[in-house]
Amino acid sequence: MNAAARLLGLLPGRADWVAVRRSPRRDLLAGLTVAVVALPLALAFGVTSGLGAQAGLVTAVVAGAVAAVFGGSNLQVSGPTGAMTVVLVPVVQRFGAGGVLMVGAMAGLVLIALALARLGRYVRYLPTPVIEGFTAGIAVVIALQQVPAALGVTDAHGDKVWAVAADAVVRFVTHPRPAAVAVALGVAALMLLGSRWRPGLPFSLVGVAAATALAELAPVDLVRIGALPQGLPAPSLDFLDLGAVGVLLPSALAVAALAALESLLSATVADGMTVGQRHDPDRELFGQGLANLASPLVGGIPATAAIARTAVNVRAGAASKLAALTHAVALAAIVLAAAPLVGRIPLAALAGVLLATTVRMVEAGSLRALARATRADAVVLVLTFAVTVIWDLVTAVAVGLAVAVVLALRAVARSARLEQVPLDPGEHSAEEHALLAEHIVAYRLDGPLFFAAAHTFLLELSDVADVRVVILRMSRVSTMDATGARVLGDAIDRLRARGIVVLLSGITPGHDQVLGALGVADELRRAGLVFPDTPTAIRYARTIALAGAHTPAPTGTDH
Repeated sequence: MNAAARLLGLLPGRADWVAVRRSPRRDLLAGLTVAVVALPLALAFGVTSGLGAQAGLVTAVVAGAVAAVFGGSNLQVSGPTGAMTVVLVPVVQRFGAGGVLMVGAMAGLVLIALALARLGRYVRYLPTPVIEGFTAGIAVVIALQQVPAALGVTDAHGDKVWAVAADAVVRFVTHPRPAAVAVALGVAALMLLGSRWRPGLPFSLVGVAAATALAELAPVDLVRIGALPQGLPAPSLDFLDLGAVGVLLPSALAVAALAALESLLSATVADGMTVGQRHDPDRELFGQGLANLASPLVGGIPATAAIARTAVNVRAGAASKLAALTHAVALAAIVLAAAPLVGRIPLAALAGVLLATTVRMVEAGSLRALARATRADAVVLVLTFAVTVIWDLVTAVAVGLAVAVVLALRAVARSARLEQVPLDPGEHSAEEHALLAEHIVAYRLDGPLFFAAAHTFLLELSDVADVRVVILRMSRVSTMDATGARVLGDAIDRLRARGIVVLLSGITPGHDQVLGALGVADELRRAGLVFPDTPTAIRYARTIALAGAHTPAPTGTDH
């Protein structure tokens, strides 16, 4: 399939619009419900990213609309997320707002390239301990990011998020601002307790509205969001700086990786909450790529699908892309009609919203279950979590994935076995069979013969006691790589150097190709010591043992 046809397959099709016509009223109501939940989150994530509340709103509107139309899920709701702000804060500190916009656009191109390469399906192979570890780590990082606003501190500094939080605590102790703490904790408590009492009510919006009213009516010292423009900014390419592409590329790759991971995980969760809904992972990556190309044009931050908002959308009855599109349009209407009011919201109230969100992100039961499952799972979980909090998210995923792969290879390597198997007595007498057993030994190779298991195999086979013939049964070797083939050849050479005849049996065609390409066992083939099955090899071994000869020529068994 050429690139043009592949691109055409990623665009919206007739099936999307058929779904929209099925229950438009229910989708419209679901979209309005999500907008109410998304408003305080968009404001809070915009502030946390370092680009301000307006950037969060613009991202929710523009990226949310584009991803809704072009994405691969009928249920996804996209916009700014807490995980993305974790990656963006260092970018803002190093390169400023223009750097963030460049990173977003570059990440959009990377996501489109991933979609065209059809790589969306491979995200499903990410180990669960890695996912749970960085999710818990993200929750802690987001909570630490809210410490300055929750304490009413505006001038905290530090290289890492935990250092900034520590500096904020020190400054708060010097100049306490109890009103900010009370507002942040009050909004968080209202959301957590209210969701248990009435899960369907938007307590985040209620808490933010109550905090805003308190700040207006009572003489309390609370820092506000500040003035917001009434309307969306005009599209602009002023942020483009081709000279900065090289230095910004690592950050762009990190943003693209996170956007792909979070979006596809969210889509999978949404599918599991419904019956009959299945997302297209490559189309989802394509939609997120276009969304991240569009968002920087109007000053928005990189976006991704949001599990929390998507879950609200599903529970509200959404069945098509119309719901997510309605959410974006509703937020745009709020920007146009209520910008002055939004600007009066206290930052401490948004900090409370995000503190409650972090509590909901962590599933303690799932973490405990993983920690108890196996020691390897516990190591990967804890390591990914720690690296996320101490360093950064992308490093955490890389480290967690690398450790998970190493531990998995170790477990697979341990499954490889070299097992001695008894010989069939056949038609021989007991005396003859005892004599043959002294001179012939058969080993069955079970499992993988690859680089991680090859060394152990070599040691075991080299320790074979002095016998006349060794039969290696290869039919149960599950996989073989170049390293395993070479180690097999070394073991054969060591045995032959001791005067032992080596017979091979049951080599599968795939493994035979590897052995042939590397020239392993070529001498055995020329001598007719490679057999299609084990009984033939055993019969030939008996002729050697009984005749007292090492390598007489076989008849009709050269394969």
